[in-house]
Amino acid sequence: MYPLARRALFLLPTETSHHFSLNAIALSSRLGLLKLLPKPEVHPVEAMGLSFPNPVGLAAGLDKNGDYFDALSELGFGFVEIGTITPRPQPGNPQPRLFRLPEYQAIINRMGFNNLGVDHLVSQVRERQFKGVLGINIGKNFDTPVEKASDDYRLCMEKAYAHADYIAVNISSPNTPGLRDLQHAEQLDELLATLKQTQARLADEQGRYVPLALKIAPDLDDEQITDMARQLIKHGMDGVIATNTTLSREQVKRSPLAGEQGGLSGWPVRERATEVIGKLAKELDGALPIIGVGGIVKGEDACDKIKAGASLVQVYTGFIYHGPSLIRDAIEAVGEMDQVLG
Repeated sequence: MYPLARRALFLLPTETSHHFSLNAIALSSRLGLLKLLPKPEVHPVEAMGLSFPNPVGLAAGLDKNGDYFDALSELGFGFVEIGTITPRPQPGNPQPRLFRLPEYQAIINRMGFNNLGVDHLVSQVRERQFKGVLGINIGKNFDTPVEKASDDYRLCMEKAYAHADYIAVNISSPNTPGLRDLQHAEQLDELLATLKQTQARLADEQGRYVPLALKIAPDLDDEQITDMARQLIKHGMDGVIATNTTLSREQVKRSPLAGEQGGLSGWPVRERATEVIGKLAKELDGALPIIGVGGIVKGEDACDKIKAGASLVQVYTGFIYHGPSLIRDAIEAVGEMDQVLG
């Protein structure tokens, strides 16, 4: 039924469709309708010291404020990541800021971390019914200078720590000015040192260790990927999420929307994201797990990410285009691949 629903949803303005879909999922959950969906296979994965019922998760960005994760979890995801959240509420960039490219199964967005602030998210996750793995993705406010970004990340981490199963650190969105500068060696070294110190303090205070994963861009060159891997190992990070959206338009240059600013996600980033995962896996040599994301629109794409070196995968744009069936297809494909490989 999802292809019919998608046709109707795609007739609506993009952000209207987004909010309508989330509210419809929440209503379906309250009515017990989501329990009627076919259950995905159990395919457990151990990563970052956590047990995932299956390797397919929802990437950050769909549920920015933690308002819908309980309902979304009923769709079969092995884990759900919410956010990106910032210390203070912010409206994000002016609309329009979200664009569909259906012929490419892609989206361009320049949302700009629009969210209600970390306090709102914490109020939502306090009441969580979801018993699975919940990730909270944190970022900085748009008007916080890059040299003070560590303060924003530390504040978000301190507030979210008690409620997260893992925390994702977003330094790779192209829609917050200066954010990607944090991927450069000196700034990254300082940020990771601050985060790990905060993690150690909070683990001691709360008697609970919450893993930290860094989310990186697909637009890094080979030298930057090598440097990134060294920093991740040096600071003892628990995981890395590869990758975020891309600034490249090479794969969609014929689209009339190619000139829109923002990050491109979906099928066009599939190949590059997998390439980055492969190079990162080689440099990390098993030191920490990779969560692979970018361009998964069918089960085979999830397998490609796992083959390249990812332990887990996440979907976002592919889920918009294909609905819950993509989750099941990806889980089944990875399970069959693992059986064949023994």
